[in-house]
Amino acid sequence: MSHSRKCLTTAAVLRRSALAIAMGAALSATPVLAQQSAGSINGQARAGDRITIVNKAVGLTRTVTVDKDGGYVVSQLPPGDYQVVVTRSDGSTRTQTVAVVPGKGSVADFNALDQVIVTGSAVKTIDMKSTESATLLNKADIDRIPVVRDVTAIALLAPGAVRGDGRIGNVPSLGGASPAENAYYINGFNVTNIVNGIAFNSVPFEGIANQQVKTGGYGAEYGRSLGGVISVTTKRGTDEWHGGVSASFEPASLRGSSIYFKNANTDALKWGDWQAMNRPGDFDRRKVSAYAGGALVKDTLYGFGLVQLQNERTRWYGNTAQYDETNKTPQYLLKLDWNLTKNNLIELTAFNDKTERNRANFKSPKAYGTERGDDQGTDIYTTGGATQILKWTSWLTDDLTVSAMYGVGRYSRSSIIPSSGCEYISDERGTEAVQRGCATQTQVGDPAAKDKRTAYRFDVEYALNAKHTLRAGLDSEVYLTHDGTVAPGASKSWWTLTTLAADGKLPNNYVNTTGAPLDIVTVRYFENGGDFRTENSAWYIEDNWQATKNLLVSAGLRSEAFTNKNGDGKAFIDVKNTFAPRLAAAWDVAGDGKLKVYSNLGRYYIPVYANTNVRLSGRQGDWTDYYKFGGSFSADKLELPALGAKLGERKTNSDGTAPDPRTIVDPNIKPMFQDEFIIGFQKALVDRWSGGVKYTHRALKNSMDDVCSFEGAYDWARKSGKYTEAQARRIGNTISRCFLANPGKDLTANVDLDGKRELTAVTIPAEALRFPVKPKRTYDALEFTVERAWDKKWSLQGSYVLAFSKGTTEGYIKSDIGQRDAGIGQDWDHPGLMEGSDGYLPNDRRHTFKLWGSYAATDEWRLGANLILQSGRPRNCLGTYAGTIDSHSIDYGSTSFYCMGKLTPRGTAGRLDWTKELNLQATYTPRALKGMTFSVDLLNVFNARTPGAVDEQSDNGLNSPRPAYGQPDANSVQQPRRVRLMAQYEF
Repeated sequence: MSHSRKCLTTAAVLRRSALAIAMGAALSATPVLAQQSAGSINGQARAGDRITIVNKAVGLTRTVTVDKDGGYVVSQLPPGDYQVVVTRSDGSTRTQTVAVVPGKGSVADFNALDQVIVTGSAVKTIDMKSTESATLLNKADIDRIPVVRDVTAIALLAPGAVRGDGRIGNVPSLGGASPAENAYYINGFNVTNIVNGIAFNSVPFEGIANQQVKTGGYGAEYGRSLGGVISVTTKRGTDEWHGGVSASFEPASLRGSSIYFKNANTDALKWGDWQAMNRPGDFDRRKVSAYAGGALVKDTLYGFGLVQLQNERTRWYGNTAQYDETNKTPQYLLKLDWNLTKNNLIELTAFNDKTERNRANFKSPKAYGTERGDDQGTDIYTTGGATQILKWTSWLTDDLTVSAMYGVGRYSRSSIIPSSGCEYISDERGTEAVQRGCATQTQVGDPAAKDKRTAYRFDVEYALNAKHTLRAGLDSEVYLTHDGTVAPGASKSWWTLTTLAADGKLPNNYVNTTGAPLDIVTVRYFENGGDFRTENSAWYIEDNWQATKNLLVSAGLRSEAFTNKNGDGKAFIDVKNTFAPRLAAAWDVAGDGKLKVYSNLGRYYIPVYANTNVRLSGRQGDWTDYYKFGGSFSADKLELPALGAKLGERKTNSDGTAPDPRTIVDPNIKPMFQDEFIIGFQKALVDRWSGGVKYTHRALKNSMDDVCSFEGAYDWARKSGKYTEAQARRIGNTISRCFLANPGKDLTANVDLDGKRELTAVTIPAEALRFPVKPKRTYDALEFTVERAWDKKWSLQGSYVLAFSKGTTEGYIKSDIGQRDAGIGQDWDHPGLMEGSDGYLPNDRRHTFKLWGSYAATDEWRLGANLILQSGRPRNCLGTYAGTIDSHSIDYGSTSFYCMGKLTPRGTAGRLDWTKELNLQATYTPRALKGMTFSVDLLNVFNARTPGAVDEQSDNGLNSPRPAYGQPDANSVQQPRRVRLMAQYEF
């Protein structure tokens, strides 16, 4: 390290001084981060100095003049290493090297560097102006962590992040929100699948350069999320050509055993009696990626391309069926960067994450045996699709930067099911359900089901003066959905056999008065579908104000608009001007960059997902009949149960016709939103160590869901004296078809009071609907973090989070019963279903410890470890409704908070066990084979198989215990121990 006039005495002091200078400078300029894929450089120098930044790898050069207060900022910079050069009035120069990362501000300060000149690699510092709660990992960081190589697994490294219910999908819960409330971005483009929020497009893993997880405190440019923002930045070409080949292999022979759960205890209501049993079954994965990037035209056009080949095979063996599933779909990524001029950059990102899984289905002659029975056909499931993103960035002047983006993303949800003509028959009279017939799926999706997003955004940033930097932008997206679902078989119905105990009561109020248990058949018809359109748009404005030398204040406002249309193109939701203010501050306490105190306060909205279009505004038939079991099954492959006498009346949820869009939604409806408050501090410690403490409070302020209660609306109308008996029934019937509203608020419905197709607005007081609780979801968390930055020798990062997630509703989905109907789930359908609902929510984890690190034992060998300890999920005992608030909650079967006739409030049936998982890694980089890397990851070293969710439904009807109660959910059990072998060559 070179130095000049006033030389410091020791290298140690020199390093500490440079670090303090760099961190202290961070408050000298305002934050300028317009999109997730870009970063910025800021700092201080003498007024009038010229600052030149150069990224030779991508041919980018920018020059700005230091303002009169000695500050400068250069925004909208592609990630990478930059040379920052200050040129003084006397012609002398000073240089620093900084690394720009997405969504962060990097610091290059020159005021105090007359004594210390910093060159070479930059020291990682605290971003003194950031108020976000974010975890950022680059590709090198990720490679040093033994972890599953997908976006969700990386997101789960963030402090307090919780794996969602396996029945919902492979998505995380962030900040106490449901797993369906996150937003996902690739190079600044939203790739969230908003049918129900639990899927997203992704690039091949080897194409990821950085992944950032924002769990709170994000600025006004971000929206449409109540959980977190997960942002991926892809690799790009540089001035030098680089490339490589990467291969990974997870052999089935080194994988822990497949398991199922068996309950030998005859008392179905005892927890903990389900034991894991080994069975045949395996999973084998091979992936090969080839990639290269470099200058196509020197200093002008750069490219990066990647092709991924994969071969995955899953063999699964159940008690009555088995399958052999393969996935051999290639995927690709292309990134082009064109320096149109020195001040204009055009970027193109194109990728395809289409995945086609072929599942060959067979009967199993022996439970959990490998012998194959009858061939039931090969199902084909397709997800993902092609995405193209075009972005333009222009640095018009030193003070004005603009950017524009346009993109199209496609997502297929196609399924081709040869057995779609077979009814799905589940015999649940024993402790373990037995599937009969020839169906291979519980439901059949439209073979052409797909989604298409077309979106654009525009951002502008203007440094008004030394104190204020203004930012503004707007974005719009149109989401087209083609969807449809039907129960399999000619009857388009699900057939379920159960045993109704003596005196047991069915959801349609039939009571077994035979004096003995009665075997019954439940036949539920279901069909829906259509083409739908969803439109979301927003604008924002933000002022970043340098209030004092050490205090930065950011004030912003975001306004969202949401429009949802039915299959005829008519809007049934049209919401505008949902104002979401954001206020944040960062304070460098001593002005030396060693201690930052920060806080933010904000409101966040989430759009109305397209699932609401499909389920609420489309044509849907949903009704249920009950029969006495005739005692036998048909002799053909269908194995249809013989039906005896019909038991009670049909229960109809929807009659198959499309409703008038004006009669299904409160015209005054407001989208779901929450408020958030965060306060915390970060402290630079010795050497490369830093630590922090943060408190987060989130509170749901408005819920949106469908209400289906006839009785409350009817009784209120009848007693009001304003309506006739017939009109009161029409009011009740309008709500009973399931009406989208804001639970807990007065409800306004357009009702055809006299059958003349003339609609009248009727406002029903909230209390008339009889709900015993109001929507509530709070999240309070105290977070402790510590980090020791990588220095080519070792690194360590860890967190502990004490969290409380409590309320009456999880949010957009309902993990209690594995329901993925975002925005129109079971909650709030009827008052009785909400009785006892106030308690600790499914994503509540009281304690979460996370620790990972790596150590370079020699120049060739590196070791890594990753540990998670997380307390268990609250348990419920759900059952058939036995209360007196309404007479319709019983229709929903074993889904209320009445457990065998007794009110058992949410979360009071105990907790699941702690999740404990240790992953280890060994990496070998031989000097004799330059460019080669070999790595072995041992995931879940101790083969822990703790369930993350269990079946919480306790009965088959009032006073009729359900044998499957408490059974661990197979999709939520920890994955077994497995070994991942990797080899990589790069040039």
